[in-house]
Amino acid sequence: MTIVDNRKAYHDYFIEERFEAGLVLQGWEVKSIRARRVQLKESYIIVRDGEIWIIGMHVSPLNNVSTHITPNPVRTRKLLLRADEISKLIGRVEQRGYTMVPLNLHFRNGRIKLEFGLGRGKKQHDKRDDAREKDWKREQERLLKHDIRKR
Repeated sequence: MTIVDNRKAYHDYFIEERFEAGLVLQGWEVKSIRARRVQLKESYIIVRDGEIWIIGMHVSPLNNVSTHITPNPVRTRKLLLRADEISKLIGRVEQRGYTMVPLNLHFRNGRIKLEFGLGRGKKQHDKRDDAREKDWKREQERLLKHDIRKR
């Protein structure tokens, strides 16, 4: 079940491969995420000291957060992956043009998971080509629907 999607990721990147990772979260963050008070739009994933981290994921605290906790909505959170996956990702990211982009946050067996993609950035002309293709498909559907009604 999807909690939140990062639709802008598909607009800005060609996603070539997908991965799923767990997150190291605090209790208040889990409650806020379950209440869907999370945003992935400005977040990105980096490699630091042989570990994978997500930066900029905004988790808005609920009103009833404990008094002894000071929530930091955009703190850096660690992603949980197997060692072989981490080494594979590090190798791919060091290649020119590859980056890791968060795609969505979802539940799997009651746990919160982050799906992210390994992709290359789109140039402006690629974005225009995608928009043109999308418009053409929409036009085709409209023409087919109109043609079927005439019969």
